[in-house]
Amino acid sequence: MARGLAERIETRLDAERERMGLWLPVALGAGIGAWFALPTAAQWIGLLFLFAAGASAALLVGWHRRSGRIVAIGCAAMMIGMLLIWARASWVAAPVLAQPVTTQFSARIEAVEPQPAREQTRLIVRPLRRPDLPPRIRVTMRGESGGVAPGDLIGLRVRLMPPPTASLPGGYDFAQRAWFDRIGAVGTVLGDVAKSPGARNGGQPLRARLSAHIHAQVAGSPGGVAAALVTGDRGAISAEDDEAMRRAGLAHLLSISGLHVTAVIGFAMFAAMRLFALSRRLALAGYVLPIAAAAGALAGAGYTWLAGAEVPTLRSLIAALLVLAAFLMGREAVTLRLVAAGALLVLLWRPESLAGPSFQLSFAAVTAIVALHESPMMQRFVARHDEALLLRWARGLAGLLITGFVVEAALAPIALFHFHKAGLYGALANVVAIPLTTFVIMPAEALALLFDTVGLGAPFWWVADRALRALIALAHAVADTPGAVATLPTFPPWGVALAVCGGLWILIWRTGWRWAGAVPVAIGMAALLVQPRPDLLVTGDGRNIAAAVPAGGYALLRDRAGDFVRDTMSEAAGIDTPLGALAGLDHVECNADFCRWRQGAEGVQRIILASRGRDRIEGAEMAAACAAADVVISDRWLPRECVGRWLTIDRDSLATSGGLAIYLGERPRVVAALRAGDEHPWRRPQQLSGNDEAIPTAAPAR
Repeated sequence: MARGLAERIETRLDAERERMGLWLPVALGAGIGAWFALPTAAQWIGLLFLFAAGASAALLVGWHRRSGRIVAIGCAAMMIGMLLIWARASWVAAPVLAQPVTTQFSARIEAVEPQPAREQTRLIVRPLRRPDLPPRIRVTMRGESGGVAPGDLIGLRVRLMPPPTASLPGGYDFAQRAWFDRIGAVGTVLGDVAKSPGARNGGQPLRARLSAHIHAQVAGSPGGVAAALVTGDRGAISAEDDEAMRRAGLAHLLSISGLHVTAVIGFAMFAAMRLFALSRRLALAGYVLPIAAAAGALAGAGYTWLAGAEVPTLRSLIAALLVLAAFLMGREAVTLRLVAAGALLVLLWRPESLAGPSFQLSFAAVTAIVALHESPMMQRFVARHDEALLLRWARGLAGLLITGFVVEAALAPIALFHFHKAGLYGALANVVAIPLTTFVIMPAEALALLFDTVGLGAPFWWVADRALRALIALAHAVADTPGAVATLPTFPPWGVALAVCGGLWILIWRTGWRWAGAVPVAIGMAALLVQPRPDLLVTGDGRNIAAAVPAGGYALLRDRAGDFVRDTMSEAAGIDTPLGALAGLDHVECNADFCRWRQGAEGVQRIILASRGRDRIEGAEMAAACAAADVVISDRWLPRECVGRWLTIDRDSLATSGGLAIYLGERPRVVAALRAGDEHPWRRPQQLSGNDEAIPTAAPAR
């Protein structure tokens, strides 16, 4: 029986032999993902030995079989992926601030990011003659940039803190990204920034000058979208329009990626082919296509450099150059092999990008599109038919809709995992938005910038402005439609891993066994759908608490919390409605120092006691109230006399656990943002400072 099963597997693999190489970047990514998922070095080393054992066993026992070679190469690739990301994390190690401080220093500006929609400017600076500070710091200054530019020498007074971790379970962990960006502290500028009068000043880079020029031609959020399409600068897009684009499934248009790079290369190739085809000598010699491809490649490289050469843009450029190379060699240009090659190059170059939503969403979308259009059924459907023009257009529209729905289905698990929400009408919105952006907005902007050199760009800016306003209006119309967004609480990591693995199994294989991947997809999505909403959410500093209310939705203990806190709470709770005020509810009793209420379903209710005042209260006075509560929550240190019957949360416990999601069912449980014993390099203990004006000591890199 075992022999028969092995033979059937060999037969299946032989039929899929052309698709074997597509699993190489998947195996490499699995090793990288395992390093992020496992918390301790002992587990990393143990898994490396396990991979080595698997590869050795496959070499010794089954190398003569296709299945044995797959296991050996797969284990080796996973081992390489884990070693690669481990080495990368060690290579980028830089000092990280140990505690919040207020200090002043001189610094050289490395980068400037204006954000006029928020009335602020972000700076990346390198402190001078301050070995006690991290060598690279990100600060935010209020108002205009004040004319500062990269290379300027400035003096500033700032309130600094270590890069923040996720404030709630499943939230965005900036500390991880900051580690790989070598940013050791973040902060806010206090007062004005002083420029050194005699210092060597830098000039505004071309990207900043071009963004300023676009903003001068197209005002407000439309100008912000216009700048985002050309330079990647999204700072002038208002928060309302940015949120509408996300809810409508159009946010991908605002980050320069494959769509934008492909459009630039395509237009450059088209113009070059028309121009060089005028030369009979070049046309007869067959040089027009190679020259046009070279022009397209140069245009794409220039566009990538102009947009800041961020990782997503570079990733898109690599994929586009691979397509051009295949096209020139007479090979099929867009295949999953090229997608796999692009993913492999990116993972070898920046393995940490695997953990970010940008890499996952872009490659999931491209893989789904290419796999769909490689299928014989889809190829027959979209192939040209001898039919009326109206039917041809309808077929093309149907093809776009099918592609959009497949892409939305592929992206939904990833979007729900990272953002706790997914647009449901994105496929319909993109049918209008993508042609509008590709064939109207971007060409109009390009022509406007070209004719601005002779002062004749105004008509093209008018066209671009009207098209951009139509795009934003479309986003708001879709976002405001009832049911436009699905919101769900935290997606368990194992659930999204199952869904992604099952999806890859379906997309990569071509024979009938591909549909076996539907089983892990169904299990992963079921894990999401049955995930309960937390009864209580507590941020990492303990100041903000959101509680589920009987009428539905959530209410905040401190109703003056800012938009960032409210958005973070809403995402973690999986809701799309405003947060209420806990103190105003009938079942909640509050005084100046504490609020007390019953939380949970009937029959399993718990008494919650949460502090909200700043006055010191003696432990003896709190002891009785704490003993009568099941859960006690405070953003301060609680005296030893204050102990809840089930759970006591204060500043000490939150320093270890981070933000919390508390479930108060028949089997109550607590989910923490930070894992105990996590040995990733960006997880380092933070020491509190007793004097905010003290000069800090940077924690040495480990």
